Amino acid sequence: MLFKWLDTTEVTQAGIALADDFNLRTASSRADPLCPGRDRTQGRELHSFLQKFLKQVDSVVHPLKLNAFKRAKLANSFKWRLLDKGVKAELADDLTQALVMRLMAADTVTAAAGGVSSSTGRRNAVREAQALHLAASEQIDKGAFAEARESYQQLVNLDPRDATARNGLGIALSQLARYAEAEGEFRHAIGIRPGHPEVHYNLAQVLLSTGRFNESEVPLRRALKLKPSYVDARISLGTTCLLLRRLPEARECYEKALRAAPRDTRAMVGMGQIASLEGKFADAEAAFRRALEIDPRESFAWAALVSLRKQTPADADWVKRAEEIADGGLNRVDEAMLRFAIGKYYDDVGDFAQAFRSYRRANELHKLCAEPYDRQGYTRFIDAVISARTPEAIASARATGSDSERPVFVLGMPRSGTSLVEQIIASHPAAHGAGEIDFWQTVVRRNAADFWKSLPGEPERRKLARDYLEILTGHSANALRVVDKTPINANYLGIIHTTFPKAPIIFVQRDPIDTCLSCYFQQFPPALNWSMDLGDLAHYYRESQRVAAHWHRVLPPGTVLDVPYEELVSDQEKWTRRIIEFIGLSWDDRCVDFHKTTRAVITASNWQVRQELYMSSVGRWRHYEKFIGPLRSLADLTP
Repeated sequence: MLFKWLDTTEVTQAGIALADDFNLRTASSRADPLCPGRDRTQGRELHSFLQKFLKQVDSVVHPLKLNAFKRAKLANSFKWRLLDKGVKAELADDLTQALVMRLMAADTVTAAAGGVSSSTGRRNAVREAQALHLAASEQIDKGAFAEARESYQQLVNLDPRDATARNGLGIALSQLARYAEAEGEFRHAIGIRPGHPEVHYNLAQVLLSTGRFNESEVPLRRALKLKPSYVDARISLGTTCLLLRRLPEARECYEKALRAAPRDTRAMVGMGQIASLEGKFADAEAAFRRALEIDPRESFAWAALVSLRKQTPADADWVKRAEEIADGGLNRVDEAMLRFAIGKYYDDVGDFAQAFRSYRRANELHKLCAEPYDRQGYTRFIDAVISARTPEAIASARATGSDSERPVFVLGMPRSGTSLVEQIIASHPAAHGAGEIDFWQTVVRRNAADFWKSLPGEPERRKLARDYLEILTGHSANALRVVDKTPINANYLGIIHTTFPKAPIIFVQRDPIDTCLSCYFQQFPPALNWSMDLGDLAHYYRESQRVAAHWHRVLPPGTVLDVPYEELVSDQEKWTRRIIEFIGLSWDDRCVDFHKTTRAVITASNWQVRQELYMSSVGRWRHYEKFIGPLRSLADLTP
C-alpha cells in the first residue's frame, strides 16, 4: 500500500524556489562564504549577503505557517536543489543549516521545547527536533524504514503530542509490516490533529492491508471531506467500494478521479478491474492498455492483462516486457504483483520450472509486506475454538436462534472451489451470491474479550441476526437464499450456527496439495500471511481441516453438506442437484449453465467461473512435484 506524508507540495516548491533564486555566482565567488577566519571587509560583505538571503527566506516562508515536518521538507528540497545546481556539498550544508536556524527562530515556542525554561534550552530542543525530522524524512525517502522508525520514535519521546512525528512513525511501521502498531500511531495522530487528511488516508491503507475493507471506508471519507480534491483518497475509496462489491460506487470514484486527473493510470486500472469483475474482459483490456499508453511501465496494468485469459506462446512479447519491468527497480509491492503474473504466464504455457521460480520470488517479496505467520498462535486459537464450542453449548444456544433460512454459508480453503459453488447457486433465479462478507469476523474482533467465555446470549444473537439479515437485504432485497462465501467463517460457526440454526452450510473439499499450491500462486492481501510460505500453508491447511472436523462432530446431522471439488467437476449435474436440493430450492437448469450467469465476481476466480467446467486443475500439483517440499506431507489428507 502507498502511504502519504502530510501534504508538502507547497513547501517543497518553496524550497526549490529559494534554491533557484539563490545568487549562485555571487556565492561561488566567495570561498566558503559562511565559514569564519576572513578579513573584516569580507566579513561585512558576507554578513550583507547572508542578511539578504535570510530576508528572502522570511518573505517566502513566513506565509506558509510551517510545522516541524514541513520545515524539514522545505530544507531538504532546498539542499537537494542546490546540489543539483552544482553547489558544493559543504556550502549546501552550511546554507541549509542557516535556513533551518532561521525557520526555527520563527517558532521559538514549540511543543518540543515545552517545559524548557531558558531561551537557550528552547533553541536546543527545537534544533534537536528539527534535525530528527530532517533525518527521518530523508530515511523514509531512501527506504531506510527501520532507521526512520527510530528517528520518529525519538521525536515522539521528545513530544508525545507531535502528530507529524506519529504520522511518520506510522508510515515507517507500516512499511515494516507492523500494522497493529502503525494503526495505533495513525489513530493517535488523528486524536491530536484530526484535520490532516493524509493521516486518515494512511489509516485506511493499514485497514486495507489487514483485510478490514469495511472499516477503511470511514477514514477515506473523512479524508475527502477535509480535502475534496484528494485524488489518492478518491482512488483508494474506489478500491474499497470495489472490494465491498459496490461496483457502481467504485466506478463513480474512479470517474471523479479521472475528471480531476485525466491521466491518472491508477484510476484507469480501477475502471479496468471493474470491467474484469463484471466479465467484460474486452473492456478491461482496453482500459489497461489506455493506462499503458500513458505509462508503459505501469506494472499493475501490465500484470492485469494476464488475468483476462489463458496465455499462449504467442504472448512471448508480453513476458519479455514484463520481466524487463520487474527487473527495473520497482518497489517490492509492484514487483511481487508482476512476478505473480509472470508465474501465471509460464504456468499457462507449460514451463513449470520457470513458473515456480517466478511464484517463489513473488512470495518472497510479498512476505516482506506481511506480519509473520504465527503457527503456534494459530494452533492455540483452533484449540480454543474446539474447547469452547462443545456439543452441549451449541445445542443449548441454538434452541433460541433465528428461524431464517435465507443465509447460505459456503466454506472451505481459498482456491478450493468455493467461488464455483457460489456461482452455481447464484445462477438460480431465487438465489444471490454476496461474495465474502466480513460481518462475523468483525463481530468476533470487537468482542474478543468475551468470545471464549461463552456464546452470546439470546438478546445478543437476536441483534446479530437482525443486523446480518439487513446486510443480506442490502445485497439482494428479494432472493430467498443469499450466499456468504467468506472462508474465515469456518472459525466462527459456533456463533453463526446458534444465530441461524436453519442456515445450510456447505464445505467444499479439494485435493489439499492442489488447494495449497493454488493459494501459493495467488497474491492475497497481506492479512493472509499463511499463504506466502509452503510450510506455513501446510500448517494452516491442517488446522483448517481440524476445525472443520470439529464442526462435523458438533453440529446436528443434515446441517453440513460436503462437496468434493473433483467429483463436482467430473459429475456436474449430480452434484449441482444435490447442492440446490440441500439449500431448499427447486431445480433450475440455469444452475448447470452457471458460466453464462452475468454477475460481478469479486474473487481471484472471476475468470474461471465464467468458463465451462474443466478438469485441468485436478492433480495440477504433479507438474510441480519436485518443488513443493512441505506440501507433500498433506498427501495423507487427500479425500
